[in-house]
Amino acid sequence: MPETPPRIAVDAMGGDIGPRINVAAAVQAAREGIRITLVGDADVLRGELSRLEAPASLPIDIVHASQVVEMKEKPSDALRRKKDSSIQVACQLVKEGKADGVVSAGNSGASVACGIFVLGRIKGVERPALATIMPTEKEPVVLIDVGANVDSKPFHLAQFGIMADVLARDVLGVEKPRVGLLSIGEEEGKGNVMVKEAYDLLKRTSLNFVGNVEGRDIFTGDLDVAVCDGFVGNICLKLSEGLARSFGRVLKRELKRHMLSRMGAALSMRSLKNFAQMMDYAEYGGAPLLGLKSILIVCHGSSNLKAVTNAIRMAATYVERKSHEHLAAELTAHTELAQFSRHKA
Repeated sequence: MPETPPRIAVDAMGGDIGPRINVAAAVQAAREGIRITLVGDADVLRGELSRLEAPASLPIDIVHASQVVEMKEKPSDALRRKKDSSIQVACQLVKEGKADGVVSAGNSGASVACGIFVLGRIKGVERPALATIMPTEKEPVVLIDVGANVDSKPFHLAQFGIMADVLARDVLGVEKPRVGLLSIGEEEGKGNVMVKEAYDLLKRTSLNFVGNVEGRDIFTGDLDVAVCDGFVGNICLKLSEGLARSFGRVLKRELKRHMLSRMGAALSMRSLKNFAQMMDYAEYGGAPLLGLKSILIVCHGSSNLKAVTNAIRMAATYVERKSHEHLAAELTAHTELAQFSRHKA
């Protein structure tokens, strides 16, 4: 008999747009067979399902949560004062075995905190990390960490590399991912103290470690995983997104400037659409928080329908392929890393 499809808990109240986008994405994913639990204000969620004319036969449940973590709230305050928030209730459902994974476009700090303190870390993981999948000239690359840890130690970066290696193999299908350490030069010995020490640790792992890489190397497609701390990674991610948007606007403006340009644009429309799709962050939906006992996907607060839907699909794929189990096994195998961790359970 086929396995039961994954059940994904969606923080339906999270994000800049909130239930309107999250419920629509959940309905779209449910039409594909993914079981959904919408978490949030039950009356609001039922109203959205009604507005969308979602068939009652869709595999969608609703779990009421009376509180919402606002985008500007401090995660520590939200965890302490809002025990019935949609993100905390969604994580609790997974902890209790009533769901298999969580997707949230809400307050990213609160999502990370709930993931750590409610879902729990894999044994040996000191710092779970956010990984994002970015387009390149060839195949996608995994960038880790992109914001969960702005102050990291060399040991953390080594763990990030191991976790992203599993993601690249299980989700992207790369047989032996090429793992590089983001630095200011390719030569060994380049970078600050943290990067130099992380380099030595990564050499001791069984990863296909290719050494230091520079920022310009990320988009060549000659790399599968780029490792850095969350401070550098978040800047790299936001810079890349901003550059892609600005490039698109400038290109559109220039193509409209002259008649010949407009004619050329019409002839190149298919190529332009393919390029826009490749550069669209929504293609991969969100960033999985790696290192937890269950999967949590953190989306942009401004995520659109496509992004949230793809995040739900990614979460379901992660569950189906048992990626978190593979991740735990990989980390356990690297005993030289776990010995430095203060987290033993």
